[in-house]
Order: sequence, then C-alpha cells, then structure tokens
Amino acid sequence: MGDWESIFKKNGRVFLEDQEDMRGVVQLLKKDKAKKVLDLGCGTGRHTVLLAKQGFDVYATDVSDTGLEMTRRWLKHENLSARLKKSSCYERFPFMDNSFDAVISTQVIHHNYYEKVKFCISEIKRVLRPNRLIFITVSANKYKRRASRFEMPEQRTYVPLDGEEKGVPHFIYTKTLMKKDFKNFKILSLHKDRGDHWCIFGRLKEIVQHNNK
Repeated sequence: MGDWESIFKKNGRVFLEDQEDMRGVVQLLKKDKAKKVLDLGCGTGRHTVLLAKQGFDVYATDVSDTGLEMTRRWLKHENLSARLKKSSCYERFPFMDNSFDAVISTQVIHHNYYEKVKFCISEIKRVLRPNRLIFITVSANKYKRRASRFEMPEQRTYVPLDGEEKGVPHFIYTKTLMKKDFKNFKILSLHKDRGDHWCIFGRLKEIVQHNNK
C-alpha cells in the first residue's frame, strides 16, 4: 500500500487551496456555535490553518510525520496554534466519546478498503457530540485520478499502479452508498465539488448517541 508520508516528503504541500466549500462550512460552524473542531487527516495543514484563523479550538490528526511537521511550521508562521497528533483514521481515534462540536475531513477517509472506511465513519460518530456537525468529502470517480493503470482488489476499490498516488487505495462512493453509510446523520447537503468528490454536510442524530450509552 502506498503512503502519504512518501508523497509529502517528495512533493511537499500537496494541497494548498482550501476545499471550495470550506469558507461556507466555517460560517455554518460559527452559526452553530461550534468551538472544538477536529481536522481529520490534516495533511500539510490547509484546513487546520484556516480553522485556527477563524478562532476555533482545533485538533488535527494525520498518519504522516512530515505532514504534521509542515502543518506545525505553517501554524507557527501564521502565529496560530492547534493540537496536532499522529493518528490513523482507520484505527480508534485518540479522543474520548462526544469530544467535538464538528469533524472536518476532506479527501481522506476513502483511501482504504471498505471495511476500514466504515470503521472510520463509526469513529467520527463516536467522537462527535450529539446533534453536532460533519463535513466530509470522498472520491466519486476513479477516472479523475492522475494514474493510467489501476488494480481492483475488491469491489469499488481502485489502487493506482502509477502516478503520484501509486499504491494508495481509493474507495469510490455513489450517492446511494453515501446515504447508507452516513445513515446516523441528518444530511443537510450532499453534492459533488469541482474535483468530483462527494461532499456531505450533516448533523449527528441525537438518538444514535443515546443508544450507545
């Protein structure tokens, strides 16, 4: 399996521009009086920095040491702070239940096999406070990836055999599957962005958390 540590070491800040919906998401988080926000899979820090600039209490995780170090330097350059932690989104998150007012994750959670992706969604639900918000984006189309050859180890999972993301799995979502896997959330918006990613903005249903206690 390919890894983001190698990608960040080779290419540096792979993502610089904010995801196109993020400015609007920030305004909705403020309207919802969100304070404590998790940037899940922060990469090299584009949204960690954005959220910190907007005054949120930001926690950010990533599996890549290089990505976290780039995020740390970027925050320092902007005279901002956030709590950074090395952690895989496919393992139990290093946070207590009901810890966050919002979880943000863009172009991250689909980079594994389906059972791992579903586990990540269950962890997002676990650490989110009742009736609080998510903004998640996932891949909708394998053909938009910068690769000419793929292998398909399981249904809907494509692994590039060349290109910058060689060896990194991509689980491809449909709209129907998004609704199924995020059934514990009230979907406020579900659309595709210009990069052909499904974007879901949702609110955790309160009854889910009550049933888990």
